[in-house]
Amino acid sequence: MELINFTSLTERKDAIKAEYQSKKPFRYIMFENFFHPDKAELILQNYPTIEDGKWDGTTYIDQKNKFQKTKFDENSVLEKVFLEMNSSEFLNWLQDVTQMEDTLLGDSDLFGGGLHQSINGAFLNVHVDYNIHPKTKYHRRLNVLVYMNKDWKDEYEGHLELWDLSNDRKQMIGKYAPTFNRCVIFETNEISFHGHPKPLNTPPGVNRKSIATYYYTRTRPADEIAQDHNTIYVNTEGVSGQIKRFSSGVKAFLERINMK
Repeated sequence: MELINFTSLTERKDAIKAEYQSKKPFRYIMFENFFHPDKAELILQNYPTIEDGKWDGTTYIDQKNKFQKTKFDENSVLEKVFLEMNSSEFLNWLQDVTQMEDTLLGDSDLFGGGLHQSINGAFLNVHVDYNIHPKTKYHRRLNVLVYMNKDWKDEYEGHLELWDLSNDRKQMIGKYAPTFNRCVIFETNEISFHGHPKPLNTPPGVNRKSIATYYYTRTRPADEIAQDHNTIYVNTEGVSGQIKRFSSGVKAFLERINMK
């Protein structure tokens, strides 16, 4: 059972590659129909609710109402998703599209990745990602996100935003709704700022679902090397962003008090 539409990806590779390579100040691409249409439906059917199974829903100052899951039943559809997204076939396709100077490596541990699901009020402030894998010490180089939300409306918010903050600029360069079977790929470095900072405004029963895999190399260009760091957040919303962070910080504090 093949889930990723490799035939389509191969047919579109040159066009995807050209658009990806054309973007500045960091490279990215959005395209539709990552999975075979019928397999995307199957994945959605098997996508667990927050009440079903173990999710990590820890609140932070810059992240609220977001849940993550990285462990899946053996031989399940969801295990197959991540096996394919870490397969040599997909890694070779990514290598060709991105023209990475070193060999791209997957992450079977799905550190920071896996299934992501956000509920009403959720946000993830604009940030650059951690740059070194905590176990392998490889350099994080690429994010692949696939969204699994049918009939998503603009008023729900939750758009992925890509930002150019170089040379004291503050300009959004990409904004994508998290619609069904849509894929966004972008390189991760010290200037690849991204997030979904607008709090979700979803009706009951509607959550923001996504699939995330991250890719690494053993080395990276000298001009991209930075000291090992965790996620670095920025405020792109002014006063409203400060208020949002304060509210989330209070929630995080209360969660930790209750866990003691």
